[in-house]
Amino acid sequence: MLKEKGFHKGVDLGGWMSQCDYSEDRLNNFITESDIEKIASWGLDHVRLPIDYNVLENEDGTQYKQEGFDRIHKLLALAKKHGLKVVIDLHKTSGFSFDKGEQETGFFEDEECRERFIRLWEELARQFGKYSDMSVFELLNEVTSESYIDVWNETVAKCIPRIRKYAPDTLILVGSYHNNSPHAVKDLDKPYDDKVLYNFHCYSPLEFTHQGAYWAEELDQNARYSFEEAGITPELFEQEFAPALEHAKKYGTELYCGEYGVIDIVSPEDTLKWFKAINAVFEKYGVARAAWSYKGMDFGLTDSRLDAIRPELIKYL
Repeated sequence: MLKEKGFHKGVDLGGWMSQCDYSEDRLNNFITESDIEKIASWGLDHVRLPIDYNVLENEDGTQYKQEGFDRIHKLLALAKKHGLKVVIDLHKTSGFSFDKGEQETGFFEDEECRERFIRLWEELARQFGKYSDMSVFELLNEVTSESYIDVWNETVAKCIPRIRKYAPDTLILVGSYHNNSPHAVKDLDKPYDDKVLYNFHCYSPLEFTHQGAYWAEELDQNARYSFEEAGITPELFEQEFAPALEHAKKYGTELYCGEYGVIDIVSPEDTLKWFKAINAVFEKYGVARAAWSYKGMDFGLTDSRLDAIRPELIKYL
């Protein structure tokens, strides 16, 4: 499905309309047409756009901010101009964020909060359903706790029919708990229809890809690992993806990896080795994906540190 729609290799536009200060300068200038042109020049075919709910609606959800939707319309126009497609990812919704620091709570406990989420998706579908040939909807980024899975499955089952009123042909991505872990895909319900796919993220092994990450409290902040010391091989990713591949096959759907990447603390040489290893498995199983992240965000693929290896690196995105 994704390949037929022209989604195979992409990159995330993290930090533009999500995980940012939401200033006019950020929203207007962090990503410009020259960036979209550069992404196309890398031979990629799509971008994943993380966007937070507060870019699209007011504080209590009673009014939508058309200027936020217009920014997505503008990106779609630029993407079309340069031969790219777009995954529209709701990265944060009222009451939930994968980032505890956002202090968004209540989504999985409050039915009205979930109804607000569904209404927002209805509006997104109303405005962007007509772009089904070049856009994909991703319902929510990185559900965290396993305890949320039943409520999440129920929410998905309520949300998709209401999206379908306005976007009958748009592909929809659904991820699972433990921050879209591939091993958690098995607990997602059967897809609502034949245009729903499973989504996962991969930063394995976390001790390597997130070494020194100040927000990864579960890791030893001082520990450092080379590619070889971390024991990374394509077989590691084969094992990681296996449960998700099996579940997708069971229901006749596909997988999409919406995030994967390596923190900027890792050497360029080891970063390249990691991308080569995971790319081999993506290609073997035909998994479409978007690398995290195009610019900045501690994972920036345009960072100057990668200048020497970038021509080689982009072959393995």
